[in-house]
Amino acid sequence: MDSTSNENTPASRVKAADGISVRCWGTRGSIPSPGPDTTRYGGNTTCLEVCGADQRIIFDAGSGIRPLGLDIVEKGPNAIHIFLTHFHWDHIQGFPFFSPLYDPEDSIKVIGPKQKDIDVQNLFAGQMGPIYFPVPFSVVAAVMEFEHLNEGSYEVGEFELDVMRVRHPSFVIGYRIKVAGRVICFIPDNELDGTVYDLEPGFDKRIVDFVGDADLLIHDSMYTEVEYPKRLGWGHSTFEQSLRLAKEGGVKRLLFSHHDPTRTDYEVDALVAKMREAAARSGSGLEVGAAMEGIDYTLERSK
Repeated sequence: MDSTSNENTPASRVKAADGISVRCWGTRGSIPSPGPDTTRYGGNTTCLEVCGADQRIIFDAGSGIRPLGLDIVEKGPNAIHIFLTHFHWDHIQGFPFFSPLYDPEDSIKVIGPKQKDIDVQNLFAGQMGPIYFPVPFSVVAAVMEFEHLNEGSYEVGEFELDVMRVRHPSFVIGYRIKVAGRVICFIPDNELDGTVYDLEPGFDKRIVDFVGDADLLIHDSMYTEVEYPKRLGWGHSTFEQSLRLAKEGGVKRLLFSHHDPTRTDYEVDALVAKMREAAARSGSGLEVGAAMEGIDYTLERSK
């Protein structure tokens, strides 16, 4: 797999790689953290774009979806799919600032897990209510469609998506994305060692199988082992836990993500170096890094 920083056009990125392009538009957790200490790994909250031959799909709508929306306005496409892992603020806060919302020529389908008795459309309409936002949902000009996806699978063009409920407060899912013979797993919020969640038994095996043999795993790695004991039940994993999952699942490349808003670039560098040493000692051949905002991760199509 390559990491490049080519121009922003999805078609040109995919053509250059002759395959699939993955770009993180937001890698931070909890709250945006712009500033000189976060310029390399990024300060926007969670948003991921995956581009195939003639289509791109979006995962989560944190503050990173705002610059992605500007890119879509300039270059297309007009038919947009947004898949959500859940509705915590850092995963939806960029949605009202997503420029295609206000273009009548655009169509936007939002797919995400239903939260108890509240459907996806009402969750977004409530977010843009007058208490929270000055512009009402009624001014949205794009053709909007909302669907629920709490379990099972979904297809968009050449993309095949499977979902799994993970350990995090509320109903939260991770995505296994299959395209062009490659597998990308996106699980930005997940407490691998959590014990406070009302999930069916066998979670540990299911999550290993879910990420099994993935070409790329982007996984929640918000805490260090020192920090974690004071944050049990907060819904996030450590760098070491994510590394363990990737090794057990036979993953080819792991990107730590959902960076703590207080974590500086220097601190992320140090943690990645430590994890690379651990991966090398294990002899697994696993490539390890941290998700970086604005960088294209490319995968060749499987022959």
